[in-house]
Amino acid sequence: MREEASSTLEFAAVAPELPAPVKEHHAHTIKLPFHIRVRAGVRKPHNWLQFVRFGAVGATGYVVNLAVFAFCVHVLQIDYRVSAVIAWVVSVLNNFWFNRHWTFRAKQAHPMGQGIRFFAVSLVTFGFSYLVLIGLVEGAGMTKVLAQAIAVAAGTPLNFVGQKLWSFKV
Repeated sequence: MREEASSTLEFAAVAPELPAPVKEHHAHTIKLPFHIRVRAGVRKPHNWLQFVRFGAVGATGYVVNLAVFAFCVHVLQIDYRVSAVIAWVVSVLNNFWFNRHWTFRAKQAHPMGQGIRFFAVSLVTFGFSYLVLIGLVEGAGMTKVLAQAIAVAAGTPLNFVGQKLWSFKV
């Protein structure tokens, strides 16, 4: 009992503004609110290494995305909005495989469940990036490939947080 009291006091002394944790089904598991988990996560060096790996995988996906996008727009003469969707699908497949096997090394979980979560997070990120793309092309008059490059980069932080905390949570 004394040990519990001291850990509670230490927890309260470190972060008195924290809301009460939410108890889960497991007897000894406490789930902290999302913003607290993010704040704690940025303090761990392992997460920064994963972020660098995620960036490296993202760089390959970024190149794949832009190459497919440019090919569709300039060679196949497909509308840039449809080209963005095609490029996204190809790059998501590329990124899922590399993130699962290298960035998060989350091979113990079933790939179908991870794939569905990865796709869902990627779809939300794509929605954000797509709006940025449309805004840059139609609102700012930017060239399509440059606008795509900026739009994809703008969604990267959102994508990392979602993939780490949900898709590849181990």
